[in-house]
Amino acid sequence: MSSSQFFLNKIDELQKRLLAENRQHDADTGSPNPRRPRLLGTGSMSAEGAFPPSNSSRSSSAPGRRRPHLGMSLDYPSTRSTLRAIPDSAETDHKIEEIMKQSGILTFDNQRIPSSIEDLHPEGELGHGTCGQVTRMRHKPTNRLMAVKQMRRSGNKEENKRIIMDLDVVIKSHDCPYIVQCIGTFITQSEVWICMELMATCLDKLLKRTRQSVPENVLGKIVVATVNALHYLKERHGVIHRDVKPSNILLDDRGNIKLCDFGISGRLVDSKAKTRSAGCAAYMAPERIEPPDPTRPDYDIRADVWSLGISLVELATGEFPYKNCKTDFEVLTKVLQEEPPQLGKEFSDELRSFVRDCLTKDCKRRPKYKKLLDHPLIKKSESENVNMVDWFSSMSLLMESNRQS
Repeated sequence: MSSSQFFLNKIDELQKRLLAENRQHDADTGSPNPRRPRLLGTGSMSAEGAFPPSNSSRSSSAPGRRRPHLGMSLDYPSTRSTLRAIPDSAETDHKIEEIMKQSGILTFDNQRIPSSIEDLHPEGELGHGTCGQVTRMRHKPTNRLMAVKQMRRSGNKEENKRIIMDLDVVIKSHDCPYIVQCIGTFITQSEVWICMELMATCLDKLLKRTRQSVPENVLGKIVVATVNALHYLKERHGVIHRDVKPSNILLDDRGNIKLCDFGISGRLVDSKAKTRSAGCAAYMAPERIEPPDPTRPDYDIRADVWSLGISLVELATGEFPYKNCKTDFEVLTKVLQEEPPQLGKEFSDELRSFVRDCLTKDCKRRPKYKKLLDHPLIKKSESENVNMVDWFSSMSLLMESNRQS
């Protein structure tokens, strides 16, 4: 079978599966958003808060921000069926039972507070998806706000796997300042609630609502936070994120930058991911798109490095690099056959070099996190004094102004 026919068959098959699973709605029209690539199996649930936005804003029609409608991601099964990245249903149920022992305990400022679902007052939906919804809630006894990811436990094995992966990663990552923090959980026989710290917005929504690119000094801080978060996941927990993109990088009004959404993360076996499932096709590395070689089904964290590079081009320019593509096949073809997108001479040598390294097409030559952490861009950005609070405050005013116009 030719490569073209392979992609066409895969697109046709997955489009049908995604039709019922992933419907993301524009906030103003209520219609499917043609700009946002669809995901396979992520639920795409959130907005401001601890999860990526499922709704656009009025400013989402800003010029240069159109993305092709990618109603797919690639879902190749591993040829090593015995090496599963996520536990089977029996192990999933066992892990949920273990986590249930901590259910009903919320932690604020290192103080553990026994709580019940009745203590939480909803204050509006932040986002929704196929797995459930994310709601802004207030903990009445303390008056503290949080983002609560509400998911129903069902007989859907894949859905339950995503729930346990998300729970497992956020609970274990309490000691990383660059990963959104879990406040606590409520687990019943029918539902799972993950209570997360409430963030202000994500980078995807910030681009749409401000209609501005991210300044380079701020972008440097975003790079430092994101690479450190990804490196932490790999080194401490043996996890690859698999869905790095602007909507999964969150900001708050204190200048914090944090990575979120781990439902489709994968376990690494000998530093390799053993499945090709999940992720957003628009940010997917070439080695995850190509038809899998049965003798080499694996990929590693360098696939996330590519996704970071695509995200940086988008944030730096304010435009998705494959914005002129109109079909799924066109985007996939460009990723595989054309030279990777790069930044122009209006950007610093350090940033251009970093993006060039991330978007090295040959994954064997693409750097891993340890090498990236020694890059001149990160060294420069770590030492640079950037008033993130003032910058975010000005962006918040601009977002509000554009929303009202």
